[in-house]
Amino acid sequence: MHIQPIQNEYEKEIVDLILNIQQKEFNVPITIEDQPDLLEIENFYFKPGGTFLGAFIDGKLVGTIALVKFNSEAGAIRKMFVKKEFRGKEFAIAQHLLEQLIAYSEENGIKNLYLGTVSILQAALRFYEKNNFVTIAKEALPVDFPLMKPDNVFRHLQLNSK
Repeated sequence: MHIQPIQNEYEKEIVDLILNIQQKEFNVPITIEDQPDLLEIENFYFKPGGTFLGAFIDGKLVGTIALVKFNSEAGAIRKMFVKKEFRGKEFAIAQHLLEQLIAYSEENGIKNLYLGTVSILQAALRFYEKNNFVTIAKEALPVDFPLMKPDNVFRHLQLNSK
């Protein structure tokens, strides 16, 4: 497995991976039109100081995670998706993606990570809990947190400042 920052040269693979999981696997009523960030990765993620990482096996995109830096010390985790056949401890792709995103965050002065997800994604909720994210109320989010319409569960992780 190889993890690297990716941009819009992988747009088709990114959109296919994410929409298939959202729509077909979990029946989340979301379209590409609801996620214009996927068509503007450089402007949406990289320019403000975030990143978008892709995990590859045999040259094929099998997982993604992204960071939206929404203020000088905080970021929102987005687009954490791993193809079904590559999930679990055997591959540990989600774990590697998260660890690389946390390392990037710490290197770039981010002290707090936040995320929103949906309650039907029980495996994702357990994954974040295992990685020390704590559940917080929507009202406890920073005022500048970029909310996504379907999200109904919110988590926070305070990072070790270097």
